[in-house]
Amino acid sequence: MALIRKEFTQVLRDRIMLGMIFVMPIIQLFVLGYAISTDVKMISTAVYDYDNSGHSRDYLQSLSAGGYFDIQSGEWPLLHADEAFKNNTHSAVLIIPGDFSEKLSTAEPVTVGLMLDGSNANTASITLGYASVISSRFNECVLGFKAPISLRQRRLYNPEGESVYFVVPGTVAVLLTMFTVLLTSMAIVREREVGTLEQLMVTPISIPALILGKTIPFAVLGYIEMSVALAVGVFWFKIPFAGSWTLLYGLSFIYLFTSLGVGMFISTVTKTQQQAMFFAWFFSIFTILTSGFFIPIANMPTVVQYLTYMNPLRYFMIIVRGIMMKGATFDILYPEILAMIIFGIVVFAFAWLRFSKRVA
Repeated sequence: MALIRKEFTQVLRDRIMLGMIFVMPIIQLFVLGYAISTDVKMISTAVYDYDNSGHSRDYLQSLSAGGYFDIQSGEWPLLHADEAFKNNTHSAVLIIPGDFSEKLSTAEPVTVGLMLDGSNANTASITLGYASVISSRFNECVLGFKAPISLRQRRLYNPEGESVYFVVPGTVAVLLTMFTVLLTSMAIVREREVGTLEQLMVTPISIPALILGKTIPFAVLGYIEMSVALAVGVFWFKIPFAGSWTLLYGLSFIYLFTSLGVGMFISTVTKTQQQAMFFAWFFSIFTILTSGFFIPIANMPTVVQYLTYMNPLRYFMIIVRGIMMKGATFDILYPEILAMIIFGIVVFAFAWLRFSKRVA
């Protein structure tokens, strides 16, 4: 009984431990409850309506009525409509031919074109299913006859519909994040826990040299981990690599400033490896769930969508998938690159200053 009282007293006196026990699980519950959803709605769809008739407008209205399709005008010429997929502004492109109304009026079959961003095979399949069902209902309920509007579909970037093409690039981004955050935070805390950090401080080594010496090895190991994951994806899973290896590795270097900075920050707010591991796990789960790794961000509640802008993995996820699957280049990815640079500078600088103050 005395030992039980001692353990409860020790836990209750540790504010960090109390926060991990009671606050973080509640936060995780809300994140899981709101961010995880298998529903696919508000599919951003660029429309090229070459008929522009009452029938075509009614057809577009039926597509947007259930909240499944977010109908927007095409921003690029039709031959370059796939640019919307590379910029992640649209997930589908709908092409209504000029004789749409004429054929429907004479009860003739008409073909509507549907281009899909096939990088996420599950979302593409669901989108095609939605469009097919709504088209059938439009014929039966609105027009009153069964002259089917047939959909001629084309999936870009993943015509086979293989989900592994979408999962593996995302896993590469997740592994780099978890690996560097966890190792950096635990390594520094371990030095403090066993007393060797104080020994390092009495040596002639400067604080900047200490920080670089503690982070550079994990940056190198992170690159090795990422390279192994990429090799497995390309050579084992046969995932085509459409973009530039140099660009991917260069942007990964920028992202490392954020992940290493987070690891350093965790080391300044924790006292034991157990606490550091819990904080790193909490950060990793939050970033993974709100990065678009499993569920498209557009399917999340509006509040959670705004919250994802504070997640650096969101931008790196877009970069990795864009380069690997779509061959995205710098001019397409510059908004994500700019966001990563800002995150990297702010997070690493803040962690550097806090760590320097802690060990000084």
